[in-house]
Amino acid sequence: MTKYAILVKYSDNHDLRLATRPAHREFLQRMLDEGKLHESGPFTDDSGALMIYNGASQADVEAIVANDPFRTTPGIVDSATIYEWKVVFPAE
Repeated sequence: MTKYAILVKYSDNHDLRLATRPAHREFLQRMLDEGKLHESGPFTDDSGALMIYNGASQADVEAIVANDPFRTTPGIVDSATIYEWKVVFPAE
């Protein structure tokens, strides 16, 4: 399975992001449990996040993240760019 890195830039709507975060994290936990999410976390300056997904294709990953509450709630994410990631030194 190919890995895809998603670089997310948050909007300045901090209150909306905090209100939506529990549903977002439930979604991420479900994706992790299903083996679709490899790892994820916000940047320490809270400007965005990095997510690593497992997928058969970029379209597959796009379809998965389209259901993330941070993506389905307008005003939280300014941009999200998906990159196919070539793992050279795997952790496991």
